[in-house]
Amino acid sequence: MTSLSDLHVLIVDDSRQMRHVLRCLLRAVGIYAVSEAETANAALAIMRAGPVDLVLLDWKMAPIDGLSFARIVRWSPTSPNPYVPILMLTAHTEASRVAAARDAGVTGFVKKPISARMLFDRISFALTDTRMFVRTEDFFGPDRRHGAIKGYAGPFRRSTDARTETAETFDVDDLRWSA
Repeated sequence: MTSLSDLHVLIVDDSRQMRHVLRCLLRAVGIYAVSEAETANAALAIMRAGPVDLVLLDWKMAPIDGLSFARIVRWSPTSPNPYVPILMLTAHTEASRVAAARDAGVTGFVKKPISARMLFDRISFALTDTRMFVRTEDFFGPDRRHGAIKGYAGPFRRSTDARTETAETFDVDDLRWSA
């Protein structure tokens, strides 16, 4: 990809008006290859028909909501691209919903009503995100950590985590993980 005009963006939203607004905002920055889907099944058909570089996904849809669609894209053995960046768009931004979207494997979150600046900031982040994908028993998606927290002292769960504790100290949580 050399420019935004090379991107193919898929908008998945059951609201025709929202799809129109998103298409206009994308055109404003030079993204013209935009596909629209009213349902999750239609979106999967579009993804199977050709490569998609980014998915803009509404949470509240029927019969399959955006959260379930994200899980299908990430987990289904027939998924056309489990690594595609997914931005979840919703007016419901409670911490529990943000965590649920993150746990479903979405790349980012955009609060409605959207602003052009916020949308493009999130698109830019999603397209340049260098986080590795992580697969565990109950998660598949971009690493949920955006980097090391300065001064974090554990518990350390990955071999790549920086170790700062000394032999004279330990964290109670570390004992739980070693038991």
